[in-house]
Order: sequence, then structure tokens, then C-alpha cells
Amino acid sequence: MPDLSAERPYHHGSLRTALLDAAGRSLRERGADQLSLRDLAREIGVSHAAPRRHFADRQALLDALAESGFAQLDTALRAALVEAGGDFPDRLRVAMATYTRFATENAALLELMYTGKHRPGAERIARAAEAPFSLMNDLVVEGQEQGALPAGDTRQLGLVLFATMQGLASLVNGDFIEPGMLDGLVDTTVEQFLRGTGRSS
Repeated sequence: MPDLSAERPYHHGSLRTALLDAAGRSLRERGADQLSLRDLAREIGVSHAAPRRHFADRQALLDALAESGFAQLDTALRAALVEAGGDFPDRLRVAMATYTRFATENAALLELMYTGKHRPGAERIARAAEAPFSLMNDLVVEGQEQGALPAGDTRQLGLVLFATMQGLASLVNGDFIEPGMLDGLVDTTVEQFLRGTGRSS
């Protein structure tokens, strides 16, 4: 049969957005290794050459997905903290719950985000990652200013907090624990984290 993809329209009203949406679905369902610009073009109904208007190659698309992932994480964290109020233990709990939920609902994307962040030459991804990480650092500083966390090395406390959140997400993503246990584990973790730093919730 002839390749009808060559006859499909070159133009698309929101091609970049459509490609990223389709790529996100493909990433969740089949993983990064199976991501193909040609397949995505076929899925959204444009010519196989059309995606190259926005992404020079497959790696450029993967980088854009990773960058978008950090932006999504940052948006989710900021929105959750706006709703959380001013009590630090509650804000910490909300931030941890939001991160771990994102990490478990977007496991393949999260892996792509962190892999991309450390790839040489991926400055845009590294800059995108600064927003959510800075937000979590600000949260630690906030806890110190309120007396909920001890004074000292903010970065070290932040790393412990990040390692804890990432560990919980890894347990769910690795099928070591059921996703339904996550909220309860976050509550316990926040309590233990505050208690372990010499404070209590």
C-alpha cells in the first residue's frame, strides 16, 4: 500500500502542542524508546516532515517533554501551596503529597526529566528544573524561619527531603507498595521528618 502520510497536510494550527500531547501519551504507554516523530505525525494527522518545524530530531522532542515536565511539576507545587495556608507542617505535607503524586502518575516522564537534566548541553532542561527545586528550597527556608525546622545548611535539609520524596515515589513505581498507601506514608514521613529534625508537627 502507498504511504499516505506524505499526502497529509503539512500545517497544523497548534502542531507543537499536539506533538507534545501525543508524545506524552506515547511516553506513558510505551516508554521513551518507542517514541517516533513519524508515528506521532501519523497519529495527529500531519505529514511525516511536519514535526521538524518544531523539533529537529527525536532528541529535541524528548528534551521538550522533559522541560515541559518540570514546568508542570512547578505549576502543580505552586498551586498546591497556595491552597495549603500558612501552617508549615501542612504546607510540607501538601508539597510532599503533590510531588509524590506527580512522580507516581508520571513515572516515565519523571525519569526522562532527570535523565535529560544531567545530559551535557541540556541547558534549557536544567533551567526549567530550577523553578520547582527553588520552590522546595524556599519551603525549607520558610520552615527554618518559622522554627519548624532547625537552622543550618538549607541545602542539606532540602536534599534529605528530596531523597525522602523520591524514595516514596520509587517504592510505588517499583511495585513495592500499593499506590493507595501513598497518602498515609506521606503523613507518617512528614511527622518523622519534623521529629527527626528536632521539631514535631
